[in-house]
Amino acid sequence: MSISRRGILLGGAGALGAASFPLSRPAIAQSSEPIKIGWLAAMTGPSSAPTVGFNRGVTFATDAINAAGGVKGRKIEIITRDTQGDPTKAVNATQELISQAKVHAIWGPVNSGEALATTPLMARAKMPDLHPCVVDTLIDPAKFPAAFRIAPSNGQWDDAVRNYCLKVLKVSKIAVIGDTTGYGVTAVKASVEAFKKDGADVVYQANIDATQPDMTPDMLRAKNAAAQVIVVWSVSTGMEARMFNTRASMNWDVAFVGHPSLASGELASLIEKPANWEKVYAIGYKSCSYDSAGKLPPKSQDLVDRLNKAKVPLNDTLLWWIAGGIDAVELIARAVEASGSTDSEGIVKYWNSLTKYPGYFGNYSFSPTQHNGYPTDEIVMSEARSAKNGTFALAPGYS
Repeated sequence: MSISRRGILLGGAGALGAASFPLSRPAIAQSSEPIKIGWLAAMTGPSSAPTVGFNRGVTFATDAINAAGGVKGRKIEIITRDTQGDPTKAVNATQELISQAKVHAIWGPVNSGEALATTPLMARAKMPDLHPCVVDTLIDPAKFPAAFRIAPSNGQWDDAVRNYCLKVLKVSKIAVIGDTTGYGVTAVKASVEAFKKDGADVVYQANIDATQPDMTPDMLRAKNAAAQVIVVWSVSTGMEARMFNTRASMNWDVAFVGHPSLASGELASLIEKPANWEKVYAIGYKSCSYDSAGKLPPKSQDLVDRLNKAKVPLNDTLLWWIAGGIDAVELIARAVEASGSTDSEGIVKYWNSLTKYPGYFGNYSFSPTQHNGYPTDEIVMSEARSAKNGTFALAPGYS
Protein backbone atom coordinates (compact mmCIF):
# COMPACT_ATOMS: atom_id res chain seq x y z
CA MET A 1 0.00 0.00 0.00
CA SER A 2 1.51 3.33 -1.04
CA ILE A 3 1.25 6.43 1.07
CA SER A 4 -1.30 8.91 -0.19
CA ARG A 5 0.52 12.21 -0.77
CA ARG A 6 -2.80 14.00 -0.59
CA GLY A 7 -3.41 12.25 2.72
CA ILE A 8 -0.11 13.42 4.15
CA LEU A 9 -0.69 17.07 3.43
CA LEU A 10 -4.35 17.02 4.32
CA GLY A 11 -3.78 15.03 7.50
CA GLY A 12 -6.11 12.26 6.37
CA ALA A 13 -6.12 8.54 6.87
CA GLY A 14 -3.45 8.03 4.25
CA ALA A 15 -0.85 9.96 6.21
CA LEU A 16 2.56 8.65 7.16
CA GLY A 17 1.47 7.54 10.59
CA ALA A 18 -1.16 5.22 9.12
CA ALA A 19 0.79 3.99 6.10
CA SER A 20 2.08 0.48 5.62
CA PHE A 21 5.77 -0.13 4.84
CA PRO A 22 7.95 -3.21 5.17
CA LEU A 23 9.87 -2.07 8.21
CA SER A 24 13.30 -3.35 9.09
CA ARG A 25 13.07 -1.99 12.62
CA PRO A 26 9.50 -2.12 13.96
CA ALA A 27 10.78 -0.78 17.28
CA ILE A 28 10.37 2.72 15.89
CA ALA A 29 6.73 2.58 16.91
CA GLN A 30 7.76 2.16 20.54
CA SER A 31 9.75 5.40 20.61
CA SER A 32 8.23 8.76 21.42
CA GLU A 33 11.38 10.72 20.63
CA PRO A 34 10.73 13.29 17.91
CA ILE A 35 12.36 12.93 14.53
CA LYS A 36 14.79 15.83 14.58
CA ILE A 37 15.51 17.55 11.29
CA GLY A 38 18.19 20.22 11.27
CA TRP A 39 17.35 23.11 8.96
CA LEU A 40 20.32 25.25 7.85
CA ALA A 41 18.42 28.30 6.72
CA ALA A 42 19.73 31.68 5.54
CA MET A 43 16.61 33.35 6.94
CA THR A 44 18.27 36.78 6.89
CA GLY A 45 20.99 38.38 4.81
CA PRO A 46 21.40 39.05 1.08
CA SER A 47 20.80 35.39 0.12
CA SER A 48 17.55 34.95 2.04
CA ALA A 49 15.03 34.98 -0.84
CA PRO A 50 15.07 31.23 -1.56
CA THR A 51 15.06 30.34 2.15
CA VAL A 52 11.80 32.20 2.75
CA GLY A 53 10.04 29.98 0.22
CA PHE A 54 11.74 26.75 1.29
CA ASN A 55 10.82 27.49 4.91
CA ARG A 56 7.14 27.83 4.06
CA GLY A 57 7.26 24.38 2.50
CA VAL A 58 9.08 22.94 5.51
CA THR A 59 6.50 24.38 7.88
CA PHE A 60 3.56 23.29 5.74
CA ALA A 61 4.74 19.67 5.41
CA THR A 62 5.77 19.37 9.06
CA ASP A 63 2.46 20.71 10.33
CA ALA A 64 0.50 18.39 8.03
CA ILE A 65 2.45 15.25 8.97
CA ASN A 66 2.33 16.02 12.69
CA ALA A 67 -1.40 16.80 12.54
CA ALA A 68 -1.91 13.36 10.98
CA GLY A 69 -0.13 11.65 13.86
CA GLY A 70 3.48 11.92 12.76
CA VAL A 71 5.60 8.97 11.66
CA LYS A 72 4.50 5.90 13.60
CA GLY A 73 3.43 8.24 16.38
CA ARG A 74 6.68 10.23 16.34
CA LYS A 75 6.34 13.92 15.64
CA ILE A 76 8.75 15.79 13.41
CA GLU A 77 10.74 18.55 15.08
CA ILE A 78 12.43 21.14 12.87
CA ILE A 79 15.50 22.70 14.47
CA THR A 80 16.26 25.83 12.50
CA ARG A 81 19.53 27.75 12.51
CA ASP A 82 19.82 31.06 10.66
CA THR A 83 23.14 30.98 8.83
CA GLN A 84 22.64 34.45 7.29
CA GLY A 85 24.25 33.07 4.13
CA ASP A 86 27.62 33.08 5.91
CA PRO A 87 29.75 29.90 5.46
CA THR A 88 31.38 30.37 8.87
CA LYS A 89 28.01 30.63 10.60
CA ALA A 90 26.81 27.62 8.60
CA VAL A 91 29.79 25.55 9.78
CA ASN A 92 29.15 26.50 13.41
CA ALA A 93 25.45 25.71 13.07
CA THR A 94 26.18 22.34 11.45
CA GLN A 95 28.53 21.35 14.26
CA GLU A 96 25.96 22.39 16.86
CA LEU A 97 23.12 20.52 15.15
CA ILE A 98 25.19 17.34 14.99
CA SER A 99 26.95 17.35 18.34
CA GLN A 100 24.48 19.12 20.61
CA ALA A 101 21.01 19.03 19.06
CA LYS A 102 21.73 15.49 17.81
CA VAL A 103 19.53 15.77 14.74
CA HIS A 104 18.77 12.69 12.66
CA ALA A 105 19.08 14.39 9.27
CA ILE A 106 19.80 17.84 7.88
CA TRP A 107 17.99 19.82 5.21
CA GLY A 108 20.20 22.49 3.68
CA PRO A 109 22.01 24.71 3.48
CA VAL A 110 20.37 26.24 0.41
CA ASN A 111 23.34 28.34 -0.68
CA SER A 112 26.24 26.58 -2.38
CA GLY A 113 28.85 28.79 -0.75
CA GLU A 114 27.70 27.51 2.63
CA ALA A 115 27.37 23.93 1.42
CA LEU A 116 30.95 23.89 0.18
CA ALA A 117 31.98 24.45 3.81
CA THR A 118 29.43 22.21 5.54
CA THR A 119 29.18 19.13 3.31
CA PRO A 120 32.58 17.67 4.36
CA LEU A 121 31.60 18.10 8.02
CA MET A 122 28.38 16.18 7.50
CA ALA A 123 30.21 13.49 5.55
CA ARG A 124 32.62 12.91 8.44
CA ALA A 125 29.67 12.63 10.82
CA LYS A 126 27.76 10.35 8.41
CA MET A 127 24.86 12.79 8.66
CA PRO A 128 22.10 12.28 6.07
CA ASP A 129 21.75 15.52 4.15
CA LEU A 130 19.32 16.76 1.51
CA HIS A 131 20.06 20.06 -0.18
CA PRO A 132 19.17 22.08 -3.30
CA CYS A 133 22.65 23.56 -3.81
CA VAL A 134 23.71 23.49 -7.42
CA VAL A 135 27.53 23.48 -7.41
CA ASP A 136 28.38 20.21 -9.16
CA THR A 137 31.18 19.11 -6.81
CA LEU A 138 28.84 19.10 -3.80
CA ILE A 139 27.51 15.74 -4.93
CA ASP A 140 30.01 12.90 -4.94
CA PRO A 141 28.76 9.54 -3.60
CA ALA A 142 32.32 8.42 -2.94
CA LYS A 143 33.38 11.49 -0.94
CA PHE A 144 29.97 12.45 0.47
CA PRO A 145 27.91 9.23 0.61
CA ALA A 146 25.13 10.72 2.75
CA ALA A 147 24.57 13.90 0.67
CA PHE A 148 21.73 14.00 -1.87
CA ARG A 149 20.64 16.83 -4.19
CA ILE A 150 16.92 17.47 -4.79
CA ALA A 151 17.39 20.23 -7.33
CA PRO A 152 19.29 20.41 -10.61
CA SER A 153 23.05 20.74 -10.56
CA ASN A 154 24.58 23.97 -11.80
CA GLY A 155 25.68 22.03 -14.86
CA GLN A 156 22.02 21.30 -15.63
CA TRP A 157 21.06 24.94 -15.01
CA ASP A 158 23.98 26.16 -17.06
CA ASP A 159 23.04 23.94 -19.98
CA ALA A 160 19.47 25.30 -19.94
CA VAL A 161 20.62 28.93 -19.84
CA ARG A 162 23.29 28.48 -22.49
CA ASN A 163 20.98 26.60 -24.86
CA TYR A 164 18.33 29.29 -24.48
CA CYS A 165 20.81 32.08 -25.25
CA LEU A 166 22.46 30.38 -28.21
CA LYS A 167 19.60 28.41 -29.74
CA VAL A 168 16.48 30.44 -28.91
CA LEU A 169 17.69 34.03 -28.56
CA LYS A 170 20.40 33.24 -31.12
CA VAL A 171 23.00 35.59 -29.62
CA SER A 172 26.74 35.09 -29.69
CA LYS A 173 28.21 37.91 -27.54
CA ILE A 174 27.67 37.13 -23.88
CA ALA A 175 28.23 38.99 -20.58
CA VAL A 176 28.33 36.72 -17.51
CA ILE A 177 27.88 38.35 -14.10
CA GLY A 178 27.63 36.82 -10.62
CA ASP A 179 28.01 37.85 -7.01
CA THR A 180 31.11 37.29 -4.88
CA THR A 181 29.76 34.33 -2.87
CA GLY A 182 31.33 30.91 -3.31
CA TYR A 183 28.38 30.01 -5.48
CA GLY A 184 28.62 33.14 -7.64
CA VAL A 185 32.33 32.73 -8.31
CA THR A 186 32.01 29.03 -9.14
CA ALA A 187 28.95 29.52 -11.34
CA VAL A 188 30.45 32.35 -13.37
CA LYS A 189 33.62 30.36 -14.01
CA ALA A 190 31.70 27.29 -15.16
CA SER A 191 29.30 29.32 -17.29
CA VAL A 192 32.08 31.20 -19.07
CA GLU A 193 33.95 27.98 -19.82
CA ALA A 194 30.83 26.30 -21.22
CA PHE A 195 29.89 29.28 -23.42
CA LYS A 196 33.39 29.41 -24.84
CA LYS A 197 33.39 25.67 -25.46
CA ASP A 198 30.20 26.10 -27.51
CA GLY A 199 31.82 28.84 -29.59
CA ALA A 200 30.23 31.89 -27.98
CA ASP A 201 32.18 35.10 -27.41
CA VAL A 202 32.18 36.00 -23.70
CA VAL A 203 32.80 39.73 -24.04
CA TYR A 204 32.55 40.55 -20.33
CA GLN A 205 32.58 38.67 -17.04
CA ALA A 206 32.51 39.90 -13.45
CA ASN A 207 31.79 39.00 -9.86
CA ILE A 208 30.15 41.88 -8.00
CA ASP A 209 29.61 42.35 -4.27
CA ALA A 210 25.86 41.87 -3.78
CA THR A 211 25.73 45.01 -1.63
CA GLN A 212 27.37 47.23 -4.26
CA PRO A 213 24.96 50.19 -4.59
CA ASP A 214 25.81 51.29 -8.14
CA MET A 215 25.77 48.79 -10.98
CA THR A 216 26.49 51.40 -13.66
CA PRO A 217 30.24 50.72 -14.07
CA ASP A 218 29.75 47.00 -14.75
CA MET A 219 26.70 47.50 -16.93
CA LEU A 220 28.57 50.10 -19.00
CA ARG A 221 31.51 47.77 -19.45
CA ALA A 222 29.16 45.03 -20.67
CA LYS A 223 27.41 47.43 -23.05
CA ASN A 224 30.65 48.85 -24.39
CA ALA A 225 31.81 45.29 -25.03
CA ALA A 226 28.72 44.85 -27.26
CA ALA A 227 27.07 42.19 -25.08
CA GLN A 228 23.83 40.91 -26.58
CA VAL A 229 22.62 39.21 -23.38
CA ILE A 230 23.54 39.34 -19.69
CA VAL A 231 23.70 35.98 -17.94
CA VAL A 232 23.26 36.34 -14.18
CA TRP A 233 24.35 33.90 -11.47
CA SER A 234 23.26 35.24 -8.07
CA VAL A 235 20.54 34.72 -5.45
CA SER A 236 20.66 38.39 -4.42
CA THR A 237 17.45 40.05 -5.55
CA GLY A 238 18.72 43.45 -4.43
CA MET A 239 21.70 43.21 -6.76
CA GLU A 240 19.50 41.98 -9.60
CA ALA A 241 16.98 44.80 -9.16
CA ARG A 242 19.76 47.38 -9.30
CA MET A 243 20.97 45.80 -12.55
CA PHE A 244 17.47 45.98 -14.04
CA ASN A 245 17.06 49.61 -12.97
CA THR A 246 20.46 50.51 -14.39
CA ARG A 247 19.62 48.87 -17.72
CA ALA A 248 16.50 51.04 -17.93
CA SER A 249 18.38 54.25 -17.10
CA MET A 250 20.87 53.38 -19.85
CA ASN A 251 18.05 52.79 -22.37
CA TRP A 252 19.72 49.50 -23.21
CA ASP A 253 17.46 46.86 -24.76
CA VAL A 254 19.38 43.79 -23.58
CA ALA A 255 17.91 40.60 -22.12
CA PHE A 256 18.81 39.07 -18.76
CA VAL A 257 18.90 35.27 -18.56
CA GLY A 258 19.87 33.14 -15.60
CA HIS A 259 19.31 32.16 -11.99
CA PRO A 260 15.76 31.40 -10.73
CA SER A 261 15.97 34.35 -8.32
CA LEU A 262 15.58 36.64 -11.36
CA ALA A 263 11.89 35.78 -11.03
CA SER A 264 11.57 36.21 -7.26
CA GLY A 265 8.51 38.12 -6.10
CA GLU A 266 10.75 40.34 -3.98
CA LEU A 267 11.86 42.11 -7.15
CA ALA A 268 8.44 43.71 -7.62
CA SER A 269 9.12 46.00 -4.65
CA LEU A 270 12.76 46.62 -5.57
CA ILE A 271 12.51 47.69 -9.20
CA GLU A 272 11.73 51.33 -9.95
CA LYS A 273 8.93 50.50 -12.40
CA PRO A 274 7.35 47.30 -13.74
CA ALA A 275 8.79 47.79 -17.23
CA ASN A 276 12.28 47.32 -15.79
CA TRP A 277 11.46 43.65 -15.29
CA GLU A 278 10.76 42.98 -18.95
CA LYS A 279 13.04 40.80 -21.11
CA VAL A 280 14.18 38.88 -18.03
CA TYR A 281 14.17 35.07 -18.36
CA ALA A 282 14.79 32.88 -15.33
CA ILE A 283 15.41 29.17 -14.94
CA GLY A 284 12.13 27.43 -14.32
CA TYR A 285 10.55 23.99 -14.26
CA LYS A 286 7.74 22.22 -16.04
CA SER A 287 6.09 21.40 -12.72
CA CYS A 288 5.83 25.11 -11.94
CA SER A 289 4.99 26.48 -15.41
CA TYR A 290 1.53 27.25 -16.74
CA ASP A 291 0.45 26.87 -20.34
CA SER A 292 -1.03 29.45 -22.73
CA ALA A 293 -4.42 28.90 -21.12
CA GLY A 294 -2.96 29.62 -17.67
CA LYS A 295 -3.19 25.99 -16.51
CA LEU A 296 -0.64 24.20 -14.35
CA PRO A 297 -0.02 20.44 -14.37
CA PRO A 298 -2.83 18.86 -12.31
CA LYS A 299 -0.64 17.82 -9.36
CA SER A 300 0.88 21.28 -9.11
CA GLN A 301 -2.53 22.92 -9.27
CA ASP A 302 -3.74 20.66 -6.48
CA LEU A 303 -0.77 21.74 -4.34
CA VAL A 304 -1.41 25.43 -5.06
CA ASP A 305 -5.06 25.01 -4.08
CA ARG A 306 -4.07 23.46 -0.73
CA LEU A 307 -1.40 26.08 -0.07
CA ASN A 308 -3.96 28.79 -0.74
CA LYS A 309 -6.44 27.08 1.58
CA ALA A 310 -3.77 27.02 4.29
CA LYS A 311 -3.06 30.72 3.61
CA VAL A 312 0.57 30.05 2.67
CA PRO A 313 1.72 33.18 0.77
CA LEU A 314 2.76 32.52 -2.82
CA ASN A 315 2.87 36.00 -4.34
CA ASP A 316 6.35 36.90 -3.07
CA THR A 317 8.23 33.65 -3.65
CA LEU A 318 8.57 30.72 -6.07
CA LEU A 319 6.44 27.60 -5.98
CA TRP A 320 9.47 25.36 -6.56
CA TRP A 321 11.09 26.68 -3.40
CA ILE A 322 7.98 25.82 -1.37
CA ALA A 323 7.62 22.45 -3.15
CA GLY A 324 11.28 21.68 -2.50
CA GLY A 325 10.83 22.33 1.22
CA ILE A 326 7.84 19.99 1.28
CA ASP A 327 9.72 17.30 -0.60
CA ALA A 328 12.71 17.51 1.76
CA VAL A 329 10.61 16.94 4.88
CA GLU A 330 8.61 14.15 3.24
CA LEU A 331 11.75 12.40 1.96
CA ILE A 332 13.20 12.32 5.47
CA ALA A 333 9.89 11.22 7.00
CA ARG A 334 9.45 8.47 4.42
CA ALA A 335 13.00 7.25 4.95
CA VAL A 336 12.38 6.90 8.68
CA GLU A 337 9.06 5.18 8.01
CA ALA A 338 10.53 2.77 5.47
CA SER A 339 13.67 1.87 7.41
CA GLY A 340 11.97 1.77 10.79
CA SER A 341 14.81 3.78 12.23
CA THR A 342 16.34 7.23 12.51
CA ASP A 343 19.78 5.69 12.02
CA SER A 344 21.71 7.32 9.19
CA GLU A 345 22.38 3.98 7.51
CA GLY A 346 18.67 3.25 7.07
CA ILE A 347 17.84 6.75 5.84
CA VAL A 348 20.62 6.71 3.25
CA LYS A 349 19.72 3.19 2.12
CA TYR A 350 16.13 4.26 1.49
CA TRP A 351 17.14 7.32 -0.54
CA ASN A 352 19.53 5.19 -2.58
CA SER A 353 16.60 2.96 -3.59
CA LEU A 354 14.37 5.64 -5.10
CA THR A 355 13.36 5.65 -8.75
CA LYS A 356 11.10 8.45 -9.97
CA TYR A 357 9.96 9.29 -6.46
CA PRO A 358 6.89 11.51 -7.04
CA GLY A 359 7.86 14.79 -5.41
CA TYR A 360 5.96 18.01 -5.91
CA PHE A 361 8.99 19.76 -7.39
CA GLY A 362 10.11 16.81 -9.50
CA ASN A 363 10.39 13.05 -9.75
CA TYR A 364 13.65 12.14 -8.02
CA SER A 365 15.83 9.12 -8.77
CA PHE A 366 18.84 8.10 -6.69
CA SER A 367 21.20 5.14 -6.51
CA PRO A 368 24.35 4.31 -4.53
CA THR A 369 26.41 5.85 -7.36
CA GLN A 370 24.10 8.72 -8.38
CA HIS A 371 22.94 11.33 -5.87
CA ASN A 372 21.83 13.94 -8.40
CA GLY A 373 18.12 13.26 -8.33
CA TYR A 374 16.47 15.90 -10.52
CA PRO A 375 15.52 15.07 -14.13
CA THR A 376 17.13 17.37 -16.72
CA ASP A 377 14.13 17.29 -19.02
CA GLU A 378 12.05 19.10 -16.37
CA ILE A 379 14.15 22.31 -16.65
CA VAL A 380 12.85 25.19 -18.79
CA MET A 381 13.21 28.99 -18.95
CA SER A 382 10.43 31.19 -17.57
CA GLU A 383 9.28 34.72 -18.25
CA ALA A 384 10.40 36.28 -14.98
CA ARG A 385 7.66 38.85 -14.47
CA SER A 386 4.81 36.46 -15.29
CA ALA A 387 4.47 35.17 -11.72
CA LYS A 388 1.10 33.78 -10.70
CA ASN A 389 0.99 31.99 -7.35
CA GLY A 390 4.71 31.43 -7.58
CA THR A 391 4.45 29.86 -11.04
CA PHE A 392 5.41 31.27 -14.44
CA ALA A 393 4.68 31.36 -18.12
CA LEU A 394 7.23 29.68 -20.34
CA ALA A 395 9.76 32.08 -21.87
CA PRO A 396 9.40 32.94 -25.57
CA GLY A 397 10.56 30.19 -27.88
CA TYR A 398 8.94 27.14 -26.32
CA SER A 399 6.17 25.35 -28.17
